[in-house]
Amino acid sequence: MPRVEVVSADTPFGERLAAGFCYPLRGAGLATCTALALSHYASYLPAFIGLLANLLVWAATWRYAAECMQHTANGYADPPDVGVDEAGATGWALALIHLAAGALFVACAGFAPSMLWLLAPVLMLALPAIDMSLAFDGNALLALNPATWWRIAHGFGGAYLVPVAINLLLGALVAVAMLTSGLLPHFLALPLFGFAYTYLIVLAFHLMGALIHQRHERFGLEPEAPKLAQASGQDEDSRLVDEARTLAGSDPVAALHRLAERLRQRGAPAPVHQLYRELLRRQGLRDDLLVHGQIWIAALIAQNEARRALGVLQECQGIDPAFVPDDPRTCGELADLAVRLGMERLAILLGRGYLAHWPRDERAPHYGLLVARLLGTLPERRAEAIVLLQKLAAAWPDHPQRDDIAALQRQLAGAS
Repeated sequence: MPRVEVVSADTPFGERLAAGFCYPLRGAGLATCTALALSHYASYLPAFIGLLANLLVWAATWRYAAECMQHTANGYADPPDVGVDEAGATGWALALIHLAAGALFVACAGFAPSMLWLLAPVLMLALPAIDMSLAFDGNALLALNPATWWRIAHGFGGAYLVPVAINLLLGALVAVAMLTSGLLPHFLALPLFGFAYTYLIVLAFHLMGALIHQRHERFGLEPEAPKLAQASGQDEDSRLVDEARTLAGSDPVAALHRLAERLRQRGAPAPVHQLYRELLRRQGLRDDLLVHGQIWIAALIAQNEARRALGVLQECQGIDPAFVPDDPRTCGELADLAVRLGMERLAILLGRGYLAHWPRDERAPHYGLLVARLLGTLPERRAEAIVLLQKLAAAWPDHPQRDDIAALQRQLAGAS
């Protein structure tokens, strides 16, 4: 079972607010926001079909936002995957209410613009209460009752102004989009503003979910994430870390053995690995740190956490500058990632390590070229790059990348 990332209901709201701005950009949130933004191109479809498609995109946006609110209210730290359908009927009710609110706003702007000064504040103040009422009551009629709005706003106090402020920001963004629509080609402006709308909507609903999560007992709710984490054994890992940290004060070797037993099983979380490495450092067990580094890097790559794996790699290279992963796939993937992140020195070390450990691997010319290109950008190491290319050309005369090797040789020779 994948690890369930949980947020404690006791986490201060200021901390949740600061972290919340990254929430729509993490994991499934970023992929969904991007997909929904690009889906606004459906408005280019002819006549009624385009209008209907655009309405469906907005409905999907509010529905996903509702799922994020429910997910957060249940104590989950990360955005839900598409299709989780936690919101169920609530998601559709929210979509219809927000579409109706948008239609009312447009109609008022067209036929009674003087009433906008009354309608806009009412919508901004009422919509968060409607959204949250639907989340924990699931009753649309109750959510539309003004008495419910007051009860919820009063119950959340000053924190209620956060989603209200985001709604104001969303309204301002709509106004900016209308005023600046002629500054950018419509083809470019459509997905850019679509992404901004979606980001703010997901952020607002996430923060409303955080408010509900903090006060779940007041509304008779029981968050699901902690129970799921407990069922998957994550609480046991937390207890193990606490017990091992306490035991390390009197018997660090016994604490290491306790952690090593858990690491021999699959899926040990990062805190277990981190404490194990901390205790190894205290004991000065350099070789054990490198062995564990190999194991943890491979596990992180398997879990699609390559960036964290780079961090572990750098830590190991601080112990042994010649350290590289002991698997060619892992070493190569990290070398490619280091190039993308602009970590040229690390990429050169990994590429050279690849060539040293797996010189006859079919991917060796690729990583040889990677190293040569990076070295070639440094005037003082250009000769080193040329020598490396000569060795690659001699060792792989029939490789599919032989033309790339020859082209880089000519380029560097001309620059010398």
